[in-house]
Amino acid sequence: MSGRMREGHQGTGPGAITPDGCAVDVYRRLGVGREPDVIEAAVPAGASLLELGCGAGRVTRPLVDRGFAVTAVDESAEMLAAVRERVPGVETVRSPIESLRLERRFDVVMLASFLVHTAEHAERQALLESCRRHVRDDGCVLIQREGEGWHRQVPREREDPGGCTVRIVSSDPVGDGVNSVLAEYVFPDLRWTQTFLSRPLGAAEFERYLGEAGLAVDAVLTDDGTWVRARPVTG
Repeated sequence: MSGRMREGHQGTGPGAITPDGCAVDVYRRLGVGREPDVIEAAVPAGASLLELGCGAGRVTRPLVDRGFAVTAVDESAEMLAAVRERVPGVETVRSPIESLRLERRFDVVMLASFLVHTAEHAERQALLESCRRHVRDDGCVLIQREGEGWHRQVPREREDPGGCTVRIVSSDPVGDGVNSVLAEYVFPDLRWTQTFLSRPLGAAEFERYLGEAGLAVDAVLTDDGTWVRARPVTG
């Protein structure tokens, strides 16, 4: 284990497990999908980019390869060690996103991995406020959110480019609009699971929370609505 497990979160399988139930070795192994293409198309070439919740650097590597100046943030020392192995020389910062204060701002801030769907409202607002705190007034924030019907269309599975079958086994209500989600990661040689809490957000709710943090949706970047670009509200 890596730190104290968060309430409602659990991970099983070999190697270090982060407090939100993520297995570090899973994220070392997972492949990269279309995320770098989506990001590259949405932001200026060569932009400075703050990657919040970078994990093991699965997306960090291709972003650096495409010329972005990436600063990678995660609260897990094991995840950041994996980032530095994968992307030698990249700037890494160990910190919870909510309390991050770098005293500088970036062209682009990225909040991926569905972190905006955290169960706690106060935590969500702290995440979004950190995004606003670190983005330039003329910059943008890229946010990954759950797709329509994500919690209803279970069980489901997909094949990851890294050779893993990723299954969302169940999504069960636990009260106050929050679901407990069970995910399974099956490689030919090993298997991991993660249980985590997620709060579904409709479009109006999502935009309201952004507004409370001083952000506004500028564009929906993917046909399934899972990636959006937000801009700071100024004036």
